[in-house]
Amino acid sequence: MAGNSFGDVFRITTFGESHGEAIGVIIDGCPPNIDIDETFIQSELDKRRPGQSKITTQRKESDTAKILSGVFEGKTTGTPLAMLIPNEDQRSKDYSHIKDKYRPSHADYTYEVKYGIRDYRGGGRSSARETAARVAAGAVAKSFLSQFGIRIFAHVSGVGKIEAPNLVSHDIDELTQIRESNIVRCADPATANEMIAFIDAIRKAGDTVGGRISTVIQHVPVGLGEPVFDKLHADLAKAMMSINAVHGFEYGSGFAGSEMQGSEHNDLFTNPENDAEKLKTLTNFSGGIQGGISNGMEITFRTAFKPVATIMRAQQTISREGETTEITGKGRHDPCVVPRAVIIIEAMAALVLADHLLKNQIYDAAR
Repeated sequence: MAGNSFGDVFRITTFGESHGEAIGVIIDGCPPNIDIDETFIQSELDKRRPGQSKITTQRKESDTAKILSGVFEGKTTGTPLAMLIPNEDQRSKDYSHIKDKYRPSHADYTYEVKYGIRDYRGGGRSSARETAARVAAGAVAKSFLSQFGIRIFAHVSGVGKIEAPNLVSHDIDELTQIRESNIVRCADPATANEMIAFIDAIRKAGDTVGGRISTVIQHVPVGLGEPVFDKLHADLAKAMMSINAVHGFEYGSGFAGSEMQGSEHNDLFTNPENDAEKLKTLTNFSGGIQGGISNGMEITFRTAFKPVATIMRAQQTISREGETTEITGKGRHDPCVVPRAVIIIEAMAALVLADHLLKNQIYDAAR
């Protein structure tokens, strides 16, 4: 199976299945002498781990990461950094009823046709359980980015038709404190309460609902990204679209920009510091990226998640023998993925920026 690695210079490879012994990640190309705080890595994993509230799956996993290599006396050595996260609460019997059935809107059918075999226990490799390995790697990437003052903040800005107000201009520390004070991880308290009540009602009805996550990245230097196939926003889009259940990505003005005129949408330059290399723009419809290259403004994007495909209701489906049958969801599943996906979004954004920053340094060194 290909497609288990991400990045060019700062490159990760994840491994493991939902109901296997463990999942994990190997980071290749991580620079040496980066401070590694295992407490910070664990705090990032805790934001993604299952069983943390009434509106998430009740699977109980500590998601404790063990560093196997690449770190000595609290610093990276520049060699491959490997981390292992054991699986502790598998209930494979919860999936025995789907052994010979294809769940609607899952990877069951496509996976089996492509590979001729599938691990039906929680989806195996196609399970979102794999994303814990990305979060662990993303924590290392964030530690690297912190040396440059780059900060990433994401929060749940929409659930179903509930939409939070635009909070981009607010202080990230304040927003983070508010986000982590509620179980839906929305940085607007009133909207958070509405979202929680709605998701809980959806859960009790045996259904699921989708949502949206908004992200802002601050202090990104000018010049990250390439002008053709490796545009910064293209790599961000690939990173986000690789996350389970993601069905949409937009940056800057996104789809709303298609309704505007050029005279409205153009970001006019200003020079508040009287420095030709530190230009700003009066607006930021470009989302911090122009021509595929970062322009020094905040990078902003939104990611849309579909409803979780496993619902606790009877649905019609097809068996492996091609017969019409019925299936009902069992086991432990999120009624809405976005509260736990916030940290996954941040992790993938950190991996993209770390990769581009290193590529840019290599380019600068060659000039």
